[in-house]
Amino acid sequence: MTVTEIITQLEDLGSESTKRVLMNHGAREPVFGVKIADLKVLQKQIKTDYQLALDLYDTGNYDAQYLAGLIADADRMTKKDLRRWLSKANCITHCGTVVAGVTAESRYGNELALEWITASREAKAQTGWTTLSNLISIKDDADLDLPELKRLLKQVAQTIHEQPNMVRYAMNGFVISTGCYVSGLTDAALRTAEKIGTVSVDMGQTACKVPAAVDYIHKVQQRGTIGKKRKTARC
Repeated sequence: MTVTEIITQLEDLGSESTKRVLMNHGAREPVFGVKIADLKVLQKQIKTDYQLALDLYDTGNYDAQYLAGLIADADRMTKKDLRRWLSKANCITHCGTVVAGVTAESRYGNELALEWITASREAKAQTGWTTLSNLISIKDDADLDLPELKRLLKQVAQTIHEQPNMVRYAMNGFVISTGCYVSGLTDAALRTAEKIGTVSVDMGQTACKVPAAVDYIHKVQQRGTIGKKRKTARC
């Protein structure tokens, strides 16, 4: 399929009701309002296509960028590609989902995450922390730098409440991810969660809530699934 053919399909699949929901979550025009389930049908048809993903992303269309993230060949994505995706994201929502997911699965995930978390720009820093959270969820503990993660937990405890809105959300997610996916750091993550307490984030015109890190980690402990990794960072 060509980009033009896919854009036509996306326009046909879109709905005003879904578009309103997406725009409440930060999507900007152009956006058709395609349900994720419908995007995944297209993903199965296309499978993985590096160049098509790049071309779809370059349209700037919200739905096309989400689909690009699903079909991207993370192994072929370059640092230039990933930095471009971050700078060209339709909205901050894509930064923390599409870009963070593909970056985490690429060979440059850790390097770019550590680079991005130092940024002053909210979207960029958020993407860095979310990329780290995704990395933690899919990589074996043996492939993670545990001392570095402990240092970052301390950084979160010291600075989270001074950060921009969505960076606070992403940092809170990092604490949760560390506690849930790295069994050797669960206690450290819980101590961090207790120190930071309630994390206040303006979620705009949505029903989304900020999960309480302590409660979330405890629930995973009760299920007995601490340390169970995900197969993919993208969904």
